[in-house]
Amino acid sequence: MILKTLFDYETPKCRSIATEIIAGIISFFSMAYILAVNPSIFSALEQYGMPTGAVFTATALSAVVGTLIMALYAKKPYALAPGMGPNAMIVYTVCLAMGIAWQKALTAVLIEGILFILITVTGIRKRIVDAIPAVLKRSVTVGIGLFITLIGLHNANVIVPKKDTLLDIGDITHGSALLCIIGLIITTVLVVKKIPGNILIGILITTIIGIPMGLTHIDSVMSTAPSIAPIFCKFDFTDIFTPDMLIIVLTLFMVDVFDTLGTLVGVSAKVGNMRPDGTIPGLNKAFLADAVATTAGACLGTSTVTTYMESAAGVAQGGRSGLTAFVTAICFLIALFFAPIFLAIPSAATSPVLILVGLFMMNTVKDIDFEKYIDALPAFVTIIMMPFTYNIAHGIMCGVLAYVGMYVCCGRYKQVKIGTYILALFMLLNYIFL
Repeated sequence: MILKTLFDYETPKCRSIATEIIAGIISFFSMAYILAVNPSIFSALEQYGMPTGAVFTATALSAVVGTLIMALYAKKPYALAPGMGPNAMIVYTVCLAMGIAWQKALTAVLIEGILFILITVTGIRKRIVDAIPAVLKRSVTVGIGLFITLIGLHNANVIVPKKDTLLDIGDITHGSALLCIIGLIITTVLVVKKIPGNILIGILITTIIGIPMGLTHIDSVMSTAPSIAPIFCKFDFTDIFTPDMLIIVLTLFMVDVFDTLGTLVGVSAKVGNMRPDGTIPGLNKAFLADAVATTAGACLGTSTVTTYMESAAGVAQGGRSGLTAFVTAICFLIALFFAPIFLAIPSAATSPVLILVGLFMMNTVKDIDFEKYIDALPAFVTIIMMPFTYNIAHGIMCGVLAYVGMYVCCGRYKQVKIGTYILALFMLLNYIFL
């Protein structure tokens, strides 16, 4: 009864408490890289008074706060942490390129988070979701699957950048690429044999194999979490009404809206929580949890906190309730004190999970009628633009614009919802001016 009250555990899709716990741990391991990557990105600002250690603590705490809200309030199996993309934008574009102090940048994140809360509470954000056609919502799942796969392949250097052809296969005979392939084979075999906890076991085995390969390094077991004081609530509200600040806030807002939308829609479809008409029960609570987490993250001293697509790893393992997210939050809390161990897991050991999740999320492609070209083209655009632009938001925005364009050009403009037209207009303005 307590589990049901706190996490909505007794839902038809749930299997067992053990499954939910394992799913939460897997979600954590799939996104634990942010504990190393986020401080690394913000290290460029250390010379300006933003200590990397403090950013690590802020990263972990913001993940704990955001994921707990998702678990206890929204009761969904989704985990949150500072998002990839917004963090790079804050550091390299806002602070280094535009010359804006990191205190003002965090203020922009705070304002964006408050704005997010307002449109969620008033129901505007839900209307934005409802304005997305059902065919695009289903194609989002496939696009995110390809995007996740690309991230996994790139993180393990199986795919590497190349000047002439953009991408090329890496050296798969040794190093992280070889470990990723070994891990993928091991994890896939465990999945095929339906071994309980297969994905988590695959991560652990791959991590151990990485020790003799020189890819897994454990120097110590425990460490005290660095103080968050240097960056906690360090806001600067001067110049918040300038054009530069307006552009920053709007850009962060647009990215957060559609990144979160894409992730929630995609993972919800994987859970089987999407109705035939494309609506998702309880989505507004998940939105509000995301919005509050962004505001809390700004206070803690980090960039936009968002729902992670890697939550799909836990969902694929059977996570269906807030209990999954609660376990993930506890893992992030533990990581504060056992950072050396958690950060010792190489990306090559988590990359196979991302690749397999991409495979799991491809199954919704069968729900798209590719012979109905007026819907097929927008769906295709949505799918391909996510991995090709390395951005979920671009996939959704381009897909919506393609959808409206196709229906208008084919003379079926009356079949498009008013909300979809309004959404497309904002997206078009975003590309023109932002």
